[in-house]
Amino acid sequence: MQWCEVGACGGIIHTHLWITCITGTRWRAKQLSTDFPRFTGSAEHGLDDKGRLIVPARFRERLGGSFVLTIAQPDHCLAMYPLVTWADVCRRIEAAPVKDARYRRFVRHLFAHTEEVACDGQGRLVLPPTLRAYAKIERDVVSIGSLTRVEIWAKEELHDLSPDPSEVEGFATELGLF
Repeated sequence: MQWCEVGACGGIIHTHLWITCITGTRWRAKQLSTDFPRFTGSAEHGLDDKGRLIVPARFRERLGGSFVLTIAQPDHCLAMYPLVTWADVCRRIEAAPVKDARYRRFVRHLFAHTEEVACDGQGRLVLPPTLRAYAKIERDVVSIGSLTRVEIWAKEELHDLSPDPSEVEGFATELGLF
């Protein structure tokens, strides 16, 4: 009989997945190739007259030299993903068991609103007009670290970030946090 246990151990910046397999009386642990940057915190700022956003340094460091900017459906915000994280998103999309018309429409819509981008020497990123329109971004924005991505919200569209206090305990328990 063979069984495997998958788990995770995390740090501030990266999480490593591991797998332990037991075959008979022998076991071994192996770190999987997944190593994703983690993002926390938030920053408020505004776009300049050319539609450029200054990406906070702590986010730039983890995003890398080039990264992906896309829509973050179903929310009306944008998301920045490190290339390694985006590759995993693509892998999951490609692995979908059903590739019907609904799948094809979703893929076309998502990738039509996705760009590989890089910050300039001053840490600025041009937000394309079509993506700004999707997220209703005009001037003031809030960048939020959201686990494996950074979300960019129009300040006016961002509603209270706090979850409903009556749901917190139950949801935290479901997640296995306590």
